[in-house]
Amino acid sequence: MELFKYMERYDYEQVVVCQDAESGLKAIIAIHDTTLGPALGGTRMWKYESEEAAFEDALRLAKGMTYKNAAAGLNLGGGKTVIIGDPRKDKNEEMFRAFGRYIQGLNGRYITAEDVGTTVEDMDIIYEETDFVTGISPAFGSSGNPSPVTAYGVYVGMKAAAKEAFGSDELAGKKVAVQGVGNVSYNLCKHLYEEGATLIVTDINKDAVYRAVSDFNAKAVDPRDIYKTECDIFSPCALGAGLNDETIPSIKAKVIAGAANNQLKENKHGDMLHEREIVYAPDYVINAGGVINVADELNGYNSERALKKVEGVYQNIEKVISISKRDNIPTYAAADRMAEERIRKMKNSRKQFLRNEHHILSRRR
Repeated sequence: MELFKYMERYDYEQVVVCQDAESGLKAIIAIHDTTLGPALGGTRMWKYESEEAAFEDALRLAKGMTYKNAAAGLNLGGGKTVIIGDPRKDKNEEMFRAFGRYIQGLNGRYITAEDVGTTVEDMDIIYEETDFVTGISPAFGSSGNPSPVTAYGVYVGMKAAAKEAFGSDELAGKKVAVQGVGNVSYNLCKHLYEEGATLIVTDINKDAVYRAVSDFNAKAVDPRDIYKTECDIFSPCALGAGLNDETIPSIKAKVIAGAANNQLKENKHGDMLHEREIVYAPDYVINAGGVINVADELNGYNSERALKKVEGVYQNIEKVISISKRDNIPTYAAADRMAEERIRKMKNSRKQFLRNEHHILSRRR
């Protein structure tokens, strides 16, 4: 992998390679952009096929966090860590403490949180070595499980998308097909049910389906049939790349709004949705509730304040739709443009400030 060429192409700032032979730690911290503030992004632990694959994942995820944090209106940049290893058998206390010391050495340029393969308990161990970690146990003044807050953000974002498609953000009476009924989407279903929406659910986990059917009077369908289900809103909350050449022609919904990451297999699939006049709520904008929530911990966590900030997902989806109309581009591209415009304005503001400072110093001389 030509690392410097890749970093230059996408304007990455820093990559830190961390190892500790005693604990078996092999980690890659990727910092993409700190224009808006310190880089915030979770730590993923995964059994990668190669070191190159781990590097690529860290870099890709870090860039994604820059856009996610910028689009969410946070004064934070984007970063990510991947730890190479099997999270089911390779974890140990020494590993996460060693990793915490590496984070501390960055002196606040990077702040971590939990991600795939890591837990609140892992973050608690990291917290023994550094303050630059979020998503720790509530006993330490943290927010705890982020799933309910993420779900609330998806719920309010769905309402904003529905307003564009149907002229009203009321979800009572709307048929919502939810793909995947994990922790986040279960809480999403709860909000939808309480508002009076009709739920159609699917999941490869039959127990999760039974729970949703029992608790929310949902109708269960086979995972293969969810895309062609008659519904008003399709909510992808399972694996990524679910919106692709095979599935999009079958979708009957007017709105797509869900919690899953990387919903579009390729950008062209966002173009396809745009051409079909389906209102698509870009994933990293609508599912930003979790990162908004943990970011509040940096100011001393307050649940009411955090939820109020998460309600801003509604306005962020409205902004994306407005840019989409303004520039006649699909919403996925509009989301990128919204994030990029915010970062560019901050860079220009800093450049102007430095020019003014230089001018003042020159006059003093």
